[in-house]
Amino acid sequence: MTLYKFTAACISLLFSMLPSASANTEDNVALNQFYTQFTQAFETLDAQIVKGMYAENACYVPENQSKGITMGRKNIVALYDQFFGKIRHKEAHIEVDFRVLERQIEANNATDIGYYLIRFYPPLDAEEPVSEFAGKFVTVSKKKKGKWYLTVDTNNRSEPSFYYDAKPTANLYYGHHFSPLTTAKNDD
Repeated sequence: MTLYKFTAACISLLFSMLPSASANTEDNVALNQFYTQFTQAFETLDAQIVKGMYAENACYVPENQSKGITMGRKNIVALYDQFFGKIRHKEAHIEVDFRVLERQIEANNATDIGYYLIRFYPPLDAEEPVSEFAGKFVTVSKKKKGKWYLTVDTNNRSEPSFYYDAKPTANLYYGHHFSPLTTAKNDD
């Protein structure tokens, strides 16, 4: 084998081992869809929307120090159902938005890191202001039979300013519909 043929074979092998740009684009689109689905689930208070997002053996690590890790899709969906039930019972409305800052994809595994913001709208007759809280999150996803599933979901609280100050990253989900709350001053 000549040096030219050997070099060409090595370069060909190297390029065949690199992930294709279209596969990465497809993976980013699929992974970004999680955030669209979360947003829809919160707006409609429908826990069944998140059901297909989680792997059967997924785990949720809550921010609350007094709560343990929730194991399994069924139990995670039950947590969402319970949370959404509380919002419905209060006759309130809730929204969530995300800003993904970093995504690491290796083979069939992906890790997302970012911020979220949740807005709580009390019932109109409550005469209470809209409130918000924010946090940081890390999710781990696994691709199985061509479909991505969340396998680890964890979060903790942070200042809303981190969400608002987060800058968009190419090809990563970056929610747009929240702007900072303003507080009205009474001049009475």
